[in-house]
Amino acid sequence: MEILYEDNHIIIVNKAAGEIVQGDKTGDEPLSETLKKFIKERDAKPGNVFMGVVHRLDRPVAGVVVFAKTSKALSRLNEMFRNGDVHKTYWAVSRNRPEVPEATLTHYISTVERTNKSYASTTPKAGAKEARLHYRLIASSERYHLIEVNLMTGRKHQIRVQLSSIGCPVRGDLKYGDKRSNPDGSISLLARHISFVHPVSKQLIDVTAPVPQGDPLWLALEKNAQSNQ
Repeated sequence: MEILYEDNHIIIVNKAAGEIVQGDKTGDEPLSETLKKFIKERDAKPGNVFMGVVHRLDRPVAGVVVFAKTSKALSRLNEMFRNGDVHKTYWAVSRNRPEVPEATLTHYISTVERTNKSYASTTPKAGAKEARLHYRLIASSERYHLIEVNLMTGRKHQIRVQLSSIGCPVRGDLKYGDKRSNPDGSISLLARHISFVHPVSKQLIDVTAPVPQGDPLWLALEKNAQSNQ
């Protein structure tokens, strides 16, 4: 359990690829329940532990996830996410270099629930939701490229489908067009950074997740990105 930040109202953890944030049809224990058990034991709490799910990451994605430890924090964080007051930055690895090194993408995303897959169109369609993100190429190696993404909206599989639409599917993401899966079943997409004003204390919360430490590619690209700054 890697806790990146915690106080009386919120807890921010570094989710591992493969974990689920909230319960689903698989029946696997979600991170929210794991956290409840951890806090109950650590703090010797006699009653139930409150753990509100504020946002989600896809199962194969790693990185920063925020949970609310109080109902007050949950309601306020939910409103902040709806209003775009929470700033999220992702890192994505792709085998392909974007033709334009930096750009803002706008698509209209529709999702087929039966196949759990999203589709991006450049023109509005019935039932599709507008999706916007800004990306920039921040590092490259001989075979891979590191793309930094700032989300402006939060749609299902948004980064995955929008990067795929410009010919840069995320490494390991077979669903959205990559050629090979990653050995551990992850995709090379990391919720790298999150910042927001604390819903109760009003202090600035600014948290960065480390890159997956067992993956030499992530470490090499991070080093290249740092040298390019």
